Amino acid sequence: QVQLVESGGGLVQVGGSLRLSCAASGSIFGINAMGWYRQAPGKQRDLVASITQGGTTNYADSVKGRFTISRDNVKNTVYLHMNSLRPEDTAVYYCNADGTYSGGSPYRYWGQGTQVTVSS
Repeated sequence: QVQLVESGGGLVQVGGSLRLSCAASGSIFGINAMGWYRQAPGKQRDLVASITQGGTTNYADSVKGRFTISRDNVKNTVYLHMNSLRPEDTAVYYCNADGTYSGGSPYRYWGQGTQVTVSS
């Protein structure tokens, strides 16, 4: 089991910045990658950014140049630095962890989600 606890969401004005944090605990040795997804009302949950254990990152086109994902392996925490926020960035942001159990089966865990609201 992997537990993911997110923090850092809130209300911000257009053009502002926020930093989301996701702390992982439990069976973290099997984690291969962590990422952030977001889901706006009535829409599907989409990938925002991800980072592998080796540090390779991937971003949605809509956030490239504005958001940065990073990780602190000592603290087992992943961050999403969000700059130049837009109203369309408003959503619930979910942290996820993709990994492999000791027996070789893959897993995916989700955090509880944190609301980000960008006001114009």
